[in-house]
Amino acid sequence: MAFGSFEKGEEIEANAEINMVPFIDVMLVLLIIFMITAPLMSHAVKVDLPKASAKPLAAAGKPVDIAVLANGDVLVNGEAAVLDSLESRLQQFSADTEVHLRADHGTPYETVAKVLAAASDAGLAKIGFITDLPER
Repeated sequence: MAFGSFEKGEEIEANAEINMVPFIDVMLVLLIIFMITAPLMSHAVKVDLPKASAKPLAAAGKPVDIAVLANGDVLVNGEAAVLDSLESRLQQFSADTEVHLRADHGTPYETVAKVLAAASDAGLAKIGFITDLPER
């Protein structure tokens, strides 16, 4: 903070600094006011809600695990499957069943695209790709 000097002279310099103390005092008073009044501002409205008996949602079934190996082999829930008949095999699952797709690092994209198309044609829209985290 800058104060005027006590020297007696005819030349008085102007003080160009802002005195921040009054601003800080006002800010602290406002902070205390808001801290006191904030808990009083909760407007809870009492509503008498109707009672309803709803059945719980059906739990999602076990997801379908599809693994695509690097050599092009396809495994559905651990059992070998032929890529050409994969769509008919996946139609046995309901439409809300999740598909977990695991593709080997060296798998050609064409094989993965065919598996995705077969799952989509079978009506399975919830498809998730399972990956490993990179090593640190």
